[in-house]
Amino acid sequence: MNTTPPRVLTIAGSDSGGGAGLQADLRTLFACGVHGMTAVTAVTVQNSLGVTGFVEMAPEVVAAQILAVATDIGVGAAKTGMLASAGIIEAVADACDQVGIGRTGTTPFVVDPVAASMHGDQLLTDLALEAVRGLLFPRATLVTPNLDEVRLLTGIDVVDRAGQREAARALHDLGPEWVLVKGGHMWADPECLDLLFDGSEFVELPGPRYDTKHTHGSGDTLASAICSRLARGEGVVEAVRFGKEFVVRSVRASYALGAGVGPVSPLWRLEG
Repeated sequence: MNTTPPRVLTIAGSDSGGGAGLQADLRTLFACGVHGMTAVTAVTVQNSLGVTGFVEMAPEVVAAQILAVATDIGVGAAKTGMLASAGIIEAVADACDQVGIGRTGTTPFVVDPVAASMHGDQLLTDLALEAVRGLLFPRATLVTPNLDEVRLLTGIDVVDRAGQREAARALHDLGPEWVLVKGGHMWADPECLDLLFDGSEFVELPGPRYDTKHTHGSGDTLASAICSRLARGEGVVEAVRFGKEFVVRSVRASYALGAGVGPVSPLWRLEG
């Protein structure tokens, strides 16, 4: 009998275009050699040009999905993506507590606080943003916001590396064990520097900046790659280093899709 691979649960929305959300998570988890499971929070109507609509799942259905897989299959690590509403966030926090996901348990919990569109527009209501701060961040092993999400969550508009450090401190004060402030939107910086912080020490993770618009799903890919290593028992620093290298190579392998923004591609890992 074959050995069961590590298992990762993604709690996120479906992207009908296949570039981000649950689809990006599952592609990445497969490429990283782990078994992916899902708790669907919303079904979006989107393509390469953007999102034109979505339907939320009932909070109790989201919670039931988490409980169903965690109590039978088991979860080695979990992540969030689009959570859509304060009600869903509350249900996720409660369900995770029941099965030991997050800092109150033993299962690593990565919160990718999807709160802004690729154009920087706010996707969550102010009430939902407050639920992210008050309910998810204190439970998180790691949070992975981009700079637009940093602005919405902390009010800090990061434009340089000093601002990145200020933001990391402010986010850590909200309760997560670790913070990863992604620097992809810090356009004036010639590097793409991600900054990891545990409340006392900073770890800089530089990377190349590629000349491409096709970066849809990069945040999902990064968080999922990190989870694939946390589920194997690796520490946060080692898992984030792996995730950074994985997403850099996925951006390099990105491709055009439709008339708009194409996705990053974890398929590079399956070549050869």
